[in-house]
Amino acid sequence: MSAHTHDDIDWADRLAQLRMADALDAEALAPVARRLLARLPGRPTLLDVGCGAGGMSVLFARELSRGEGGTVVLLDATPALLAEARRAVAEAAGENVEVVGVHGDLADPRLAERVPGVHLVWASGVVHHVGDQQAALRALAGLVRPGGVLAIGEGGLEMRCLPWDVGVGRPGLEHRLLAARAEWFAGMRAGLPGSVAMPYGWPRALREAGLADVESFGALIDHPMPGSDLLREYVVHRVGWLAESAGERLDAADREAVAALTDPDGPDFLGHRDDLFLFGAKAIHCGRLR
Repeated sequence: MSAHTHDDIDWADRLAQLRMADALDAEALAPVARRLLARLPGRPTLLDVGCGAGGMSVLFARELSRGEGGTVVLLDATPALLAEARRAVAEAAGENVEVVGVHGDLADPRLAERVPGVHLVWASGVVHHVGDQQAALRALAGLVRPGGVLAIGEGGLEMRCLPWDVGVGRPGLEHRLLAARAEWFAGMRAGLPGSVAMPYGWPRALREAGLADVESFGALIDHPMPGSDLLREYVVHRVGWLAESAGERLDAADREAVAALTDPDGPDFLGHRDDLFLFGAKAIHCGRLR
């Protein structure tokens, strides 16, 4: 089966970047896992939709293993990611935590038949890859048992990692990369099958999906300079990925700058710098099914 999902993104090709992001985000997201699980009964079953490399479910599994245990169900459309997530979560889970992998997609109309009712559905950076986001939230809410929780990670503050002037090309490269990425995102959304506008925020969307007690909160990602080797490697991947997404939306000078910054054999390689950082915030929105 192709690694490309319905959004035409090769997620398997991004596995290394996903692993690094999981490691860098873990400290900030561990309290999120704790906060969401605190709303559930003992030995809950939770579903991680679009689990990626499994970073968030690793945190869920660790929290469950410290208590009475439970079940973590991993769902992803990309076999390579699902396999990596199962490996990582099983390694983190204690004997009282069961780990189940399901090969599937949020857009599958028969998803409710394949996944039993759960106490918590977690979907991070997933819903915006479906044409009808409101319908996707209703589908996710339909997987939650009465009294259970649907939580999504969407939006926040875009991650920043570069100084304003990196000494190659014009200053402000990262701002232009992020602006071009935003243009790409709008085009990606418009090109999805059945794409419809959702001209309101995620909390309202959760209420429209039938959830109550809706709330939003943030998780700050803050790795100051000088960054670790892991952070430098991640920044190199991120800058290359942003430029790849931007394509011709970047001018020739910026594309040349990115090529110089991501060339490990060149004098301007980002991996040799000591002034890289990672700063941003992830937004979490959640609500309870009546």
